[in-house]
Amino acid sequence: MKKVVLAFSGGLDTSFCAVYLQQDLGYEVHAVTVNTGGFNEEEVKKLEQKAILLGAKTFTCLDVVKEYYDSCIQYLVFGNVLKNNTYPLSVSAERTIQAKSLAEYALKIGATAIAHGSTGAGNDQVRFDGIFNIVCPQMEIITPIRDLKLSREAEIEYLTNKGFSGDYTKSVYSINQGLWGTSVGGKETLTSHSNLPEEAYPSQLKKQNQEQLTLEFEKGHLIKINDQKFSHPSEAIVKLNEIASEFAIGRDTHVGDTIIGIKGRVGFEAAGAILTLKAHHLLEKHVLSKYQLMIKSQMADWYGTWLHEALFLDPVMRDIEKLMENSQKNVTGKVFVTLLPYRFELNGIESKYDLMTSKFGSYGEMNKSWSGEDVKGFSKIYTNYLSIYHQVNAENND
Repeated sequence: MKKVVLAFSGGLDTSFCAVYLQQDLGYEVHAVTVNTGGFNEEEVKKLEQKAILLGAKTFTCLDVVKEYYDSCIQYLVFGNVLKNNTYPLSVSAERTIQAKSLAEYALKIGATAIAHGSTGAGNDQVRFDGIFNIVCPQMEIITPIRDLKLSREAEIEYLTNKGFSGDYTKSVYSINQGLWGTSVGGKETLTSHSNLPEEAYPSQLKKQNQEQLTLEFEKGHLIKINDQKFSHPSEAIVKLNEIASEFAIGRDTHVGDTIIGIKGRVGFEAAGAILTLKAHHLLEKHVLSKYQLMIKSQMADWYGTWLHEALFLDPVMRDIEKLMENSQKNVTGKVFVTLLPYRFELNGIESKYDLMTSKFGSYGEMNKSWSGEDVKGFSKIYTNYLSIYHQVNAENND
């Protein structure tokens, strides 16, 4: 029997796919969930039970949290990447790594096809199909929901007729959790003017009194929170998210352009991601040269855009990653943070690589590296080209 690997989330769409692929298309279904930080052990067990109940031959959960960080998130940190200066690309990054992991697993077990439950209306279909076409081009890509243009009602009726009843009531808010943040969609995000209510967010405000945090970075990686050191940066991000989410930090609504050409809105909460990015960026401002910061910022915008638009496997991404890696040699030190309800403050940094050292002078106060006469000469040379420009044009415009 032909094997198909199904990207399985346990929701209505992938439940329909699991049954349809077996009973209508005659495939042996191997359900796979790729965990990028959104599932705990209990949730994985429930997914397995559901997949087997729906007739899947096997269920596999691929835990790729550390790989997710190593192959993608670290470069988002190095680049301080926020799409449209707002969104940490939580879902964009996840889907790319999930698709790649699914494709590699399908090759491993000798599958002839690979399937997902995307509709025809979002970015994910392009991310999945694009990666599959590159990593496993010989495999057929099956997308029943998109191809059959099914409504939720039609899917529920099909499953009921096949003897699979269940609670497929659509949640008021669509939640997608992962290591790098949680996206939140609802009727409000379908408009241009409504904001998400407090109850839409999975993490609620629990703490009112401010707390102090010390975040320690080593070559760009978050490795320590206060006195607790972590064996891998992904573990530090998880812990930071746990701490900061109790202050309801990291919420916002992103407005952006989709791959398919329409604009869209999505709410999110990403306390760990936002704090990591902002603290890292502050440390970089102290330890990198001005042109390192400038060029890296430009490259980071492209990196985030191409990741969002399903081009993660373009070789230019590896080139940008090398630049990012090289820029982090001196991004080592501590960042001091104050957590408050719904917000945070970056208080300052401490690093042996701090270029703001008083050894060479203090801005606006005193310098130790040049004299007043040096400045006069420099200022004249520095503005010489502008002096020439204005003199020439003044003469010609008289």
